[in-house]
Amino acid sequence: MVHRWLGMASALFLMITGLTGAIISWDHEIDTLLNPAWMHSKSQGAHQSTLVLAKQVSERYPQVQVSSIPLSVEEGHTLTIGVKPLSNPPDGMVPVKFNQVFIDPVTGQELGKREWGAVWPIDRTNVVSFLYKLHYSLHLPEMWGIDRWGLWLLGGVALIWLIDSFVGFYLTLPKFANTPITKLHKVQHNAQASFWKRWWPAWKLRWNSSTHKRYFDMHRAFGLWTWILLIILAFSAFALNLRREVFMPVMKSAFTLTPTPSDIRPRLPVSQQLPPQVDYGKVLAMAIKEARRQGWHEPAGRISYSAAYQLFNVDFYYPDADHGVAGAGHKRLYYDGLDAHYVGKRIPWEGTAGDVIVQAQFPLHSGRILGLPGRIMISVMGMVVATLSATGVYLWWKKRKARSISEGMLRMNSLRTHRS
Repeated sequence: MVHRWLGMASALFLMITGLTGAIISWDHEIDTLLNPAWMHSKSQGAHQSTLVLAKQVSERYPQVQVSSIPLSVEEGHTLTIGVKPLSNPPDGMVPVKFNQVFIDPVTGQELGKREWGAVWPIDRTNVVSFLYKLHYSLHLPEMWGIDRWGLWLLGGVALIWLIDSFVGFYLTLPKFANTPITKLHKVQHNAQASFWKRWWPAWKLRWNSSTHKRYFDMHRAFGLWTWILLIILAFSAFALNLRREVFMPVMKSAFTLTPTPSDIRPRLPVSQQLPPQVDYGKVLAMAIKEARRQGWHEPAGRISYSAAYQLFNVDFYYPDADHGVAGAGHKRLYYDGLDAHYVGKRIPWEGTAGDVIVQAQFPLHSGRILGLPGRIMISVMGMVVATLSATGVYLWWKKRKARSISEGMLRMNSLRTHRS
């Protein structure tokens, strides 16, 4: 009963997140395939300074604040500059609805722009980002000044999923029938062998059986064979979506964590989120000097600015690095957005045990902790999650239908008996 209702409460959400998760494991590749003109450049020649190109974007669009600048571009690729539309644009200027601008790094020509994660209209330019945001937030709108409803909802679903995974596992275990006391010693002697012998059918599929039995076997066997991965996905989804509200408070109470600058600084309300007061170039020069002092050999790969925390982030990585070291991000230095003083650093996979657990959640959930094989595995697991949810709904519906027929027949028999 518990498994049935927990499963029904989360089935639709898990079908959506499972299918979208299978797709967004390949978000960059699909986006490039759909929008080659924005992602590839055929221009020949030396690349212009990305800081200069970013400044040109900010001058062209005074309604935005540049928020992210890649510092190098691979040959044949374009430059993607992240921007944040200003909540209060200059007088007489219309607010814009884009947060990415694509630039040819050789000519400086603007190739296109889009709103990453836009809800509508959906076309080839933003369908991947639409699915990505749908995966973790369902695009639920802001209400009562809170924009985290989708995160909270799917975080709660992930917690239900985690609990239900243990309940479902328990239900697959074989149950021993009542055994006479005289045979107790034989039961004890053969308990282990008997347990595995009786449990093994739960791991198999009966392909030549009825449709109902095949779906039942798929639901049970797929869940058993992938159970460990399901637990990892459910827990990491819960940790990522309810990071502020539940996960981090629990981790801080159980482990010693090294706070990052964004953990120490309060998140500013939108009305107080201001552009940086110092130049990107100045911060970058300071960061490169500090990185060399730290003994880092990777080049500066990206500089970004978070108005919510008034912090510059400077990441250090080689151009072909994808999501950092095993998916945990890159080496990073933090600088204050008001006066550019050094605030702190972050190094992936270093720190206390608690730090490593916190850092591991996205790499585990995305599969990037294992590189390409991990992404393939997570894509397959997305289909498994959707299949488990769909077969669970089917089994519930068939059982409900059979119960309705049985209850109807009982009522008819009772009526006939009463009339006779």
